[in-house]
Amino acid sequence: MLLKSSGYNLLIILIASFCFGSLSFHTPEQKQHSISGKAQGTTYLVLYYHEFKEIKHDQIDSILLLVDKSMSLYKDNSLISKINRSKKGGMVDPLFLKVMQKAIAINKDTEGIFDITVAPLVAAWGFSYEKPKTLPDSTEIAAIMPFVGMKFIQLERGYLRKLKPEVKIDLNGIAQGYTVDLISDFLLKQGIENFLVEIGGELRVNGLKPTGDNFLIGIEGPVNSHNNDAMIKHTVVLKNQALTTSGSYRNYLLRNKVRLSHIIDPQTGYPVKSDILSVTVAAKDAITADGYDNALLAMGIADAIKFVNARREIDAYFVYLNGENKVADTMSSGFRKLLKN
Repeated sequence: MLLKSSGYNLLIILIASFCFGSLSFHTPEQKQHSISGKAQGTTYLVLYYHEFKEIKHDQIDSILLLVDKSMSLYKDNSLISKINRSKKGGMVDPLFLKVMQKAIAINKDTEGIFDITVAPLVAAWGFSYEKPKTLPDSTEIAAIMPFVGMKFIQLERGYLRKLKPEVKIDLNGIAQGYTVDLISDFLLKQGIENFLVEIGGELRVNGLKPTGDNFLIGIEGPVNSHNNDAMIKHTVVLKNQALTTSGSYRNYLLRNKVRLSHIIDPQTGYPVKSDILSVTVAAKDAITADGYDNALLAMGIADAIKFVNARREIDAYFVYLNGENKVADTMSSGFRKLLKN
């Protein structure tokens, strides 16, 4: 199954305003439909409203299966697994191509902080499907680093070329968001304009509920980063937007009483040390939000805020440790406009 390396986005929850299990407020013309299940190492939910259109469970599962066949590191016969085993690379399918193009763009925009060639490092540190018995030492990291860097891959006319045979890629940090977009686009093609699609906390909404209300999303943030208590900190109003979260306060390794983040620095080969505990990104689509959330977490709060405020396509909310080592939060100016009241 396809896993997102950011720890399944445990920081976003769906609040009661979705009115699950209740149809009392619906008009006869608009019916609520929901499809849920398990996929990509987590759960998914498709919630939509329509007068008569019904989407079958198998239709959603078929989309999820296509993504797995293309980009799942957990399947030996997936396209990404075959490319990782190859010496020179290979032709990619349309799904793979879309994700690769976005990954290359974000890698350039973040000046290399987002890097899909960290796959061997992610595995070495125990954040992949491979679970090493011991954590890597400096010698092992040094042996991997010559094959890490997106300068070692090229995308030409649908062919992903590896300039070094040892290069391996990991699309988990962006593919789950793209899956949300695939399902969302499928619903739109079916004439369904009012919906919410969510996979492991990555979500995208379109349109309105039958009451005419917007979708409301609660953002969960840590109260105490040491005991993992949490609370709802804010409620945002989403209008035809996507929202994803990356956080390190729950997904980490403990080594000599030191927490090791799941975000790996492609420049050093080691887990990043960041004052950011979680970052929630809003964008027009989930692939964009998902692609930037890990990179922002790795930047640190000062650089991340500056980065987001300089771009129109993303907004972000941050939970971080301030100079007194206390939990605090802040957000970009654009994200503040999403807050309810």
